[in-house]
Amino acid sequence: MIRKTARETVLYYNPEASSKVVKLKGVLVRMGIRIRNVTPEQFDETVGALAGISGFEKENQNKEQLVRNLQEQRQEPSQDQNQDQHPMIQDEVLVMHGFTSRRIDELLAAFRKAGVAKVELKAIVTETNAHWTFYHLYEEIKEEHERMTKGGANAEG
Repeated sequence: MIRKTARETVLYYNPEASSKVVKLKGVLVRMGIRIRNVTPEQFDETVGALAGISGFEKENQNKEQLVRNLQEQRQEPSQDQNQDQHPMIQDEVLVMHGFTSRRIDELLAAFRKAGVAKVELKAIVTETNAHWTFYHLYEEIKEEHERMTKGGANAEG
C-alpha cells in the first residue's frame, strides 16, 4: 500500500517555459505543496521514485543495476548511450501525490482563481501507476484524455 508522504507533492513537466508555469508554481508554493520538476532524463524513473514514496528509490536502483547487468551480458549500449529511446513529451503533465479529494478541489480552484490555464494531462499517483515510468504514465493519461475528448465530440454519431 502506498503511504501518504509527509507533504503533498506535484510532479510537473512542461516542455516550454511560460508565464503559465510561473503562475502555476506560485499557486503550489502558496498552498505549501512540494513541486518536483520532471526533466526528460527522468522519463524512465518510476512515478513512485519521482514522488519520493518510501521504497521506490531502492526499487529503481535495483532495476537500473539489473538493466546494466543484462546489457553488459548482451553487450548492448547502456541506457545513458541510448537516452533517446522515447520521443520528447510535447504536453504539459501534472501528477499529484498525497492529496485528499478536498485538497485537489482546492488546488484546481486556486489555479482557476490565479488565471492558470487548464492542465489537460493530470493524474493522481495510485498503487498501480506508482510502478510505471513517468513516460508510461504520460502515454496512458494522454490516450485516456484523447478517448474522453473524442468520445464527447462523437457522442451523437
